[in-house]
Amino acid sequence: MSKFLVFTGLLLVVSGFLLHFRVEIPWLTEWMGRLPGDLVIKKKGVTIYFPIATSLLVSSAVSLIFSVLFKSSK
Repeated sequence: MSKFLVFTGLLLVVSGFLLHFRVEIPWLTEWMGRLPGDLVIKKKGVTIYFPIATSLLVSSAVSLIFSVLFKSSK
């Protein structure tokens, strides 16, 4: 449990620095939100994004990473 908390804390700190200093990662920001399955609604000056496919992909990747890193020995 302590490994999980330390890893999560470090992940939050790193992502906070990236957001604070507005660091753009080109290979990440080019496809993020533009996958087939991501919905974009544009009407009269209003744009609404529903990144369904991107959310599923990111969730799957994070779940896979956590399952590998914190594999229980049961």
